[in-house]
Amino acid sequence: MKNIFIVVFAFICFSAKAQQAGTAEVKFPVADPSPADIVYFPLNAPKVKAGDPTKPIIKIVYSRPQKKGRDIFGVLEQYGTVWRFGANESTEIHFFKKVSIGGKKIKAGTYSLFAIPNKDTWTIIVNSETDKWGAFTYNPSKDIVRVNVPVKTLAKPIEYFSLTFTPVTEGANLIIGWDRTQVELPIGF
Repeated sequence: MKNIFIVVFAFICFSAKAQQAGTAEVKFPVADPSPADIVYFPLNAPKVKAGDPTKPIIKIVYSRPQKKGRDIFGVLEQYGTVWRFGANESTEIHFFKKVSIGGKKIKAGTYSLFAIPNKDTWTIIVNSETDKWGAFTYNPSKDIVRVNVPVKTLAKPIEYFSLTFTPVTEGANLIIGWDRTQVELPIGF
């Protein structure tokens, strides 16, 4: 009987210790200063109600760095250098159906977006490699298409790197804005 009591006591002590170890405080990472965001075309695609036939055509997942009083293009992001098109992981664009960019047909699927900013024009790049951190391992041999687009200078700066779409007759324009810079990438479908 004494041995059974010792075994039960040891089991209770061991169980209590194991439960304490399982309730140790978890350390969660701090919030990222460049939060992730998603933009769809059509813009209302993720919010449609039952019975609404609207389906997404394009989805972009990107991180939104902030200006924080800095000069961005030509200073923080050097002219003539491949840029990750946001912050953190490379920006990913998903086409739910075949599209056309710069006269090139692109199959439905997920791709990465990069840019080469310059003072008067940007080169927007659609690349087949995804799940990369920034542009550190960018491989130009994986480019699907490169398109040069003009720069529009804005009167007021935009604090967060921002993306949106505007509809056009045969597709949509991806509007890119940050600091005092705005560019548009036409996408046909």
